[in-house]
Amino acid sequence: MRAALIAAARTLFVEKGYADTATPEIVAAAGVTRGALYHHFEDKKALFAAVVAKEARAVSEEIESASLGSATARDALLDGTRAYFDALAAPGRIRLLLLDGPSVLEMDAMQRLNGETSEASLKAGIRDLFAASRKPADRLDAVTDLLGAAFDRAVLAIAAGADRKDYEQAIAALIDGLVR
Repeated sequence: MRAALIAAARTLFVEKGYADTATPEIVAAAGVTRGALYHHFEDKKALFAAVVAKEARAVSEEIESASLGSATARDALLDGTRAYFDALAAPGRIRLLLLDGPSVLEMDAMQRLNGETSEASLKAGIRDLFAASRKPADRLDAVTDLLGAAFDRAVLAIAAGADRKDYEQAIAALIDGLVR
């Protein structure tokens, strides 16, 4: 039942947005009762948080999978970049993770979730890059925050029609600049 609620809610949150999705629609789409919804989730916001968390974990898994066999720390970051761009191209993910997620769940909750998922991968990759180039990791958190923001901005630009290759090359230049 929980999985059916999450799947139905995801579809509706993507199609209509969080604000315009009502819980009766979710339970009807999931084929469950309203009582079942409230047995598994405190409210619509808690259900939305579960949807967003599932999407964030899926993105993180795609990044980890893509960068697992990379030859160098730099290659792992670039492979992860491409995987992030691919993962966020999945229908609805930008809306859930970059638009509605931060406004509904607030920044603190989204930052915690990101810190446990894709941002954790990014931080590990940057740490490995610094270690491979013998650079101190004293600004690791700040660099991770800034590069993460660059990834999100790139995804939004690509979704709006910008050339993905331009953004891949720009991210590569940023990564290379970290170790010069």
